[in-house]
Amino acid sequence: MKLSICTDVLGKLSYEDMLDKVKGMGIDYVEMSVGGWSPAPHIRVDELLNSKEKLEAFKKALTDRGMGIAALNCSGNPLDPGPMGEAHRAVIDKTLELAKLLGVKKIVTMSGLPAANAKDTVPNWITYTVSWPATLQDVVKYQWEEVAIPYWKKVVKKAKACGVEKIALENFTSMLVYNPETLFKLRNAVDPMIGLNLDPSHLMFMGADPIQAARALGDAIYHVHGKDVRIERGLSDVNGLLETKVVEDSANRAWNYVAVGCGNDLKWWKEFFSVVKMMGYDDFVSLEMEDLTMSVEAGIKTSVDALKQTISI
Repeated sequence: MKLSICTDVLGKLSYEDMLDKVKGMGIDYVEMSVGGWSPAPHIRVDELLNSKEKLEAFKKALTDRGMGIAALNCSGNPLDPGPMGEAHRAVIDKTLELAKLLGVKKIVTMSGLPAANAKDTVPNWITYTVSWPATLQDVVKYQWEEVAIPYWKKVVKKAKACGVEKIALENFTSMLVYNPETLFKLRNAVDPMIGLNLDPSHLMFMGADPIQAARALGDAIYHVHGKDVRIERGLSDVNGLLETKVVEDSANRAWNYVAVGCGNDLKWWKEFFSVVKMMGYDDFVSLEMEDLTMSVEAGIKTSVDALKQTISI
């Protein structure tokens, strides 16, 4: 496996300064955001799609440094019923088009989350049992059969036309695909081009075991994010893990995203990567550093040191 980094964490740096910074860490690959939830600090997708000169300069900055693109990321909610969904769908389309021009074979994104019915104006994540009220069964059926599956069939068709080989959906909460079971539900209904961006952090705070999830996924692992979570003792014990506090309120949350190794020890990470590789995945692991309990520099250094010690080469 090869280490890469999600470059949003270095969003204050220019594109070329960011590449120099990453190269200085001994990392040769980057995962860059095209848009969606991200402000896309290092990619101006419209410029790259419409200017051959700017596209060539973008590529030259990478090749001059002996670097490459691990994946293009366009994570967001393409199934949102309002303007956000429209914007995020457009970003996914542009990401596929850019991937074709760059020769990138994998994009990372999210499944999206629809509203409960065609008249609703906000997404609705159904995690409560659909037995009471039973009408929730119709909601889930609508979300999957009338919205998600038809949309992703269209995306897969375009992805194939653009030469993209893998669509890695992150198992992010508040999305239809948030674990292996829901990934297989969409994959089996749409196309094996769809696999999982296995982000262990989300599974951790949902109470799942990412190592067992990797075993269950097998060859459906299409990408891996290096990201850790710490369950906060004394808070989670009282209130459980369901959390609506903003991520900036880290001192009062039941769990927090933390630098790699600050939630689970290095022995755990060694086993995780060993099992991931044993399941046949031997591609990129992208550090996604979102620890707000320490400085960006400290979080990156801590995480990179941990990942370099634990990734299965």
